[in-house]
Amino acid sequence: MEGFINYLLQFGNLNKQQTDFIMSKAKMLELAKEEYFSEAGKIPNHVGYLLDGVVRFCYYNNKGEEITHHFIDENNFVSDQQKFEAQVVASEYIQAVTDCRLIVFSKKDWDEIENTIVGWSAITGLILKNCLLKTIERRSPLISEDATTRYLSFFEYFPALVNRIPLSYIASYLGITQQSLSRIRKKLR
Repeated sequence: MEGFINYLLQFGNLNKQQTDFIMSKAKMLELAKEEYFSEAGKIPNHVGYLLDGVVRFCYYNNKGEEITHHFIDENNFVSDQQKFEAQVVASEYIQAVTDCRLIVFSKKDWDEIENTIVGWSAITGLILKNCLLKTIERRSPLISEDATTRYLSFFEYFPALVNRIPLSYIASYLGITQQSLSRIRKKLR
């Protein structure tokens, strides 16, 4: 829990009373590998902070193919924030890639924190901005680079994840087939 509080304190000042209040609203959630944190077609009901594990954001394209577009690992927030805040139906899935342990907040509790702690909106705004910048930084090389360079970029940004994530998810994230990814990996050894 201390790691979570330290994470929050990177984005703003909170006193002990405020952090105690935040933690009083927190619940622990364990997800088994392949279980969903949030599902397309349902309203997201939690925002979470990942203590252990890896999750992925994915959707199905118009051909029915599963597309992974984002991974989140330990010590990061997990949410479909826009849909969570608006309480509207999600269009993508957030799925556990490994067994996961999270600190979660319901919409009611999240709103209560926001209505109680002055400056909470500024803190969460900075966290969201940080998450978006990380996502853009990680995704940008995937747009214009060849498959080998995309894999090397993935390896650079997610060195600890390469052996924790199924190759099919990595291939989907990189926009290549699993066979192409296997060839690239073999060539780089």
